[in-house]
Amino acid sequence: MSRRDAHRRTLALGLAAVAALLVAPGCVRRRYTVRSNVPAVVFANGEEIGPTPVSREFTFYGDREFLLVAPGYEPLKRIVKVDAPWWDNMFTEFFTENLVPYTFRDERSFDLELRPAKPPAVEKLVGEAEGLRQQSRTIPAPRRGGLLGFLGF
Repeated sequence: MSRRDAHRRTLALGLAAVAALLVAPGCVRRRYTVRSNVPAVVFANGEEIGPTPVSREFTFYGDREFLLVAPGYEPLKRIVKVDAPWWDNMFTEFFTENLVPYTFRDERSFDLELRPAKPPAVEKLVGEAEGLRQQSRTIPAPRRGGLLGFLGF
């Protein structure tokens, strides 16, 4: 085998390796599931995602605010921290998502427990209603008009 044939063979193997990497790219699947002790509607970061149990794929790590609402139960608001695993950080993310021919899976599960709602005390409700009634009877101070009033002078 001549040097030229060996060089061509090495080049062909190198191109085949690059083609294999391009054909079989890496992949990362991220997903969380929210469960509760009673059927509830889940809001994640202010967006309704559905009744429990509910799963959702996500792209970015960080804090998530979950709000669970169910009739007859106190609303539950939790902020949970979703940290990145060792293979998905600033230095390895490019390789795991693009070059490693393997699907990395990161599945998180959050089990949240709602408590039954307590009926409000009648005396407290009456006191708050009276306070609002008194507040509505007071005449507000007049606002300053014109451009100077708008500017705060």
